[in-house]
Amino acid sequence: MVLEYVKLASFREFLNSNGVCLRISCPHTDQQNAYEEQYSTQATMFQDQIEDPNLVVVAFRGTGPFDANAWISDIDLSWYDLEGMGKIHARFMKALGLQKKIHASINQEAQEQNNNKQFAYYKIREELKKILSKNEKAKFIVTGHSLGGALAILFASVLILHEEEWLLDKLEGVYTFGQPRVGDEQFGNFMMVKLKKFDVKYFRYVYCNDMVPRLPYDDKTLFFKHIGSCLYYNSLYNGKVLEEEPNKNYFSLLWVLPKVLNVAFELIRSSIP
Repeated sequence: MVLEYVKLASFREFLNSNGVCLRISCPHTDQQNAYEEQYSTQATMFQDQIEDPNLVVVAFRGTGPFDANAWISDIDLSWYDLEGMGKIHARFMKALGLQKKIHASINQEAQEQNNNKQFAYYKIREELKKILSKNEKAKFIVTGHSLGGALAILFASVLILHEEEWLLDKLEGVYTFGQPRVGDEQFGNFMMVKLKKFDVKYFRYVYCNDMVPRLPYDDKTLFFKHIGSCLYYNSLYNGKVLEEEPNKNYFSLLWVLPKVLNVAFELIRSSIP
């Protein structure tokens, strides 16, 4: 595991301060996935200033267009049923750091017991505690796109599972973009109650006909449900709050023509200087 602090000009400009990027990296700049025995989960941490930061951002990388493992994670239908929480997407949990013995993953000290392998959830939690302890007023947010959005909300859920109240009190919000479904209705209700308890904001952004937020399916056969409502933006960038994005399962004969027309519109618009 290599931890490298890098000055990041663009983030500094965004926050109007001396920003710092903490690049969490193993070989291939990824976090270990115990099931695949390879490095497959990528995350970056930013802080708004070098000393005593007021804000830390944890950003999970999303699904790469040519990353077969990431796309398999998005469409995987396997799950774990955690008592009191509900059913949770298994492959997303594995990407976050679930280990082969589930009871070891519930154990907060499991990280130290697994041959010193570094897993995303445990390493990020460790770094957050280290950074946030320098300023009692400091807060952090978690974000991610696509697969990274799923990992962002599940990171918060595992903090809840581990009763990390000190960190949860410092969690300002979870912001996801194009996030797939991560659990069942019971899990969604559980998370809404807990997020409200710790006053954590949760914003799930969906753009137009993006396929990923509509996976895995929400129908009579499968149990997957989104958590709460979404902030939906159409192709004209007009946004509104919806309980569920339109065409929630993507593949529908009624939506074939609208989607084809939208693709043509997007291509034409992108070609205009």
